[in-house]
Amino acid sequence: ASGIRYAVDNGAKVINMSFGKSLSPDKKMIDDAVKYAVAKDVLLVQAAGNSKRNIDAFDNFPNPKYLLTDTMAPNWITVGASDAGGMVAPFSNYGAKLVNLFAPGVAIYSTIPGGNKYMSWDGTSMAAPVVSGVAVLLRSYFPQLDATDIKKILEQTVTVPVTQTLQPGTKEKVYLDKLCTGGGIVNAFNAVSLAFEYKK
Repeated sequence: ASGIRYAVDNGAKVINMSFGKSLSPDKKMIDDAVKYAVAKDVLLVQAAGNSKRNIDAFDNFPNPKYLLTDTMAPNWITVGASDAGGMVAPFSNYGAKLVNLFAPGVAIYSTIPGGNKYMSWDGTSMAAPVVSGVAVLLRSYFPQLDATDIKKILEQTVTVPVTQTLQPGTKEKVYLDKLCTGGGIVNAFNAVSLAFEYKK
């Protein structure tokens, strides 16, 4: 909660969140911080997690659902991981209601803890920054768009695979619209193209 507030107070317009847990004893504190981000028009991008679970059915925190209500934070995007072939990564969490879209999250070459080190890594923690990066691109070039506009654009401009993918943790093949609300994988070119239409 403090991290969200700190980022908001220091000018962040997109916050990438790569952490998760199955319990949240201070859920209201997190919700209050999320509402603070909503009030300041800040987009929150959360990694879905790597337990190959349907997070519609299992608790995964933090999440956009406000405690003791049926409402959800409008400025929140949850990201699952896809592989280089456009299939859902076998470890990725998913959810037709709570995951918004997928992004590359397999063999991503990036920084790692330890100082000036890089390596290839798998995880939704690799996928969420891809979406955050596209969101930052949109917010930088199209400052008139608010956080909910960016979320809509990202969901509406995904690449939709023409083939089915294995649902993580099962042997069932499904289309991506069964695993996320957007039904596909983030597409920066399509997102920028649609943002130009919003600009008019």
